[in-house]
Amino acid sequence: MGAAVFFGCTFIAFGPALALCLLTVAGDPLRVIILVAGAFFWLVSLLLASLIWFISVQLSDRNNGQLQYGLLLFGAAISVLLQEAFRFAYFKLLKKADEGLVTLSEDGHPPISIKQMAYVSGLSFGIISGLFSVINILADSIGPGTVGIHGDSPHYFITSAFLTMALVFLHTFWGTIFFDACEKGRYGALGLVVTSHLVTSGLTFLNPRYEASLIPLFLLTLSTGAWAFVTAGGSLHTIRACLSGKKEEGDSVMVYSALQLPAED
Repeated sequence: MGAAVFFGCTFIAFGPALALCLLTVAGDPLRVIILVAGAFFWLVSLLLASLIWFISVQLSDRNNGQLQYGLLLFGAAISVLLQEAFRFAYFKLLKKADEGLVTLSEDGHPPISIKQMAYVSGLSFGIISGLFSVINILADSIGPGTVGIHGDSPHYFITSAFLTMALVFLHTFWGTIFFDACEKGRYGALGLVVTSHLVTSGLTFLNPRYEASLIPLFLLTLSTGAWAFVTAGGSLHTIRACLSGKKEEGDSVMVYSALQLPAED
């Protein structure tokens, strides 16, 4: 039973991300490099956030439970802000790299667009964030032990898997919106991305009241996904073109039925 829970929760949490990697990233070496580098940037942000939280705990009264809970909230907020700061730093780095690739290109066009970079970097942030949030839970799911035997919720593992899946999608959407906002100077959109990230982190503190955290989180995921879709140049016309299997060229987006990344003209 432990193995079934482990593999089931693993595929719920990372199945969509794995499919996206295989279909849209793995075939292009440049996208793979961006994926790995993005994971490194996220890890550095986590390291700094952990260091700040650790120092705060050591300097505080460790017997004060209310204070320690407040420091946990503080650490989560600092972690979100650092992740977004490193997302911005990664955008600046990729922007510089894009300018260098243009100078080396024979036709004067970069081999990968900013929108594609945004998608891949967001996916990398989501995958590595999901791994660190659920890896210990998956390890415990193998056993021994039975969840809920002392009256706790028996849905802990599967709920954590769905939360992780939503987090991976959210980071992918945030990456698309964030890069576009940085590119076009839309500071309001940047603020909304950071705010929604803070809200997402705060919702996890409502557990184990899973209905209070899971439902709003998936509503946020759907709305953010729609926003990212429009930001990337998507429309009802491109959806119909994708479902019909035809390649359509618009002003800025090309959509393929084989789930290829949108490419700029």
